[in-house]
Amino acid sequence: MRILYIEDEEELGSWVYQDLTKRGYQVKWLKNGDTAMEHSNTSDLAILDVMLPGLDGFSIGKRLKKASPSLPIIMLSARSQVDDKLEGLEFADDYITKPFHPDELAARIGVLLRRFDRIMPSEVRIQHLRYLPNHYQLFKEDKQEEIILTSKQLQIFDYLLKHSGQIMTKEQIYESIWEEDYFEGDKTLMVHIRYLREKIEKDPAKPTIIETIRGIGYRLKQ
Repeated sequence: MRILYIEDEEELGSWVYQDLTKRGYQVKWLKNGDTAMEHSNTSDLAILDVMLPGLDGFSIGKRLKKASPSLPIIMLSARSQVDDKLEGLEFADDYITKPFHPDELAARIGVLLRRFDRIMPSEVRIQHLRYLPNHYQLFKEDKQEEIILTSKQLQIFDYLLKHSGQIMTKEQIYESIWEEDYFEGDKTLMVHIRYLREKIEKDPAKPTIIETIRGIGYRLKQ
C-alpha cells in the first residue's frame, strides 16, 4: 500500500515515516504540498499535517479529494478545536490530534483502507489467471504453472489490477511505475504491455485481460 505523507516537522516526519515503513507501507514523504497533486492517482491513502509552509493541509486535502474522490485522507494536527476538526472532516475521512500513538495511526489507516477497498485479497482470479498479491505470484489456472514476469511487467500488472475496471492513462501508468515524467510518443510502456500480454493472454493478438483504450491508455478487465 502506498501512502502519501505530508509533514514539514523533521523529527515527527521521520518517526512516522520509519514506523509506517516498518509496517510494510510504501511511504512518499513530502515536506510541503507543492507536488502533492502529482501523487493523487498513485497513492492508496494520504496523511496530511495541517500547518505546512505554503498551502496549508486543508487546502491541499481539498484539492486531493477533488482530483481523487476515492483517495482516503487522514488529517494530523495539533489543532484540537472543534471548529478545526469540523473544517477538516468536511473533506477528510479522519482527523487525528497530536500527540498520537503510532498504533492508533496504524489502526486508523487499516480501517480506511478496508472501508475504501484498498486492501487486496490474498488471491485474485482474473479469467484464466490466479494472482497472489501478497507474494506477487501469477499462475495459469488451467495449467497450474507459474508465469514469470519481469519486475516492470509485474509492477504494471499489479498497478492495473489495483485500478481494475478503470481506464488508466499512459501518463498515469508510466509515471507511477518509472517515477519520472512521461513524454508523448515514448514507446517504453507500449513495449512492456506487449511482452506482458504475450505471457498472460490466451491470444495476445486479441487481448481480453489488458484492454487498449485507443488514444488514452489501458484498462484491466476481470
